[in-house]
Amino acid sequence: QVVLVESGGGLVQAGASLRLSCTASTRAFSSYAMGWFRQTPGKEREFVAAISWGGDTIYYADSVKGRFTISRENAKNTVYLQMNSLKPEDTAVYYCAADLSFFTPTLGRSYDYWGQGTQVTVSS
Repeated sequence: QVVLVESGGGLVQAGASLRLSCTASTRAFSSYAMGWFRQTPGKEREFVAAISWGGDTIYYADSVKGRFTISRENAKNTVYLQMNSLKPEDTAVYYCAADLSFFTPTLGRSYDYWGQGTQVTVSS
């Protein structure tokens, strides 16, 4: 069992930046690919970004490409999501997830463990 804990969410104005962190409870963190997803009420969970075990392969949703950066520090069991130039449409609960396979990193059903989420609200 892997416990994931997100932090760093908050309320910011459009154009501001936030950095989300997700720390995992497992010593085998480097064995997991990691992803970030987001969800707003009434909508399906949406893929945001994913990073492979060593960080050499990264995927982004088109909606965040060029504004968001995913990274990881395996020594700290932590994955980050740097979010710049935030827009009101980025408002959502953001979840990190861990995946042993990385076969389909943009699909939520591929992930084995999920965090509890952190709220990001961007005001216009």
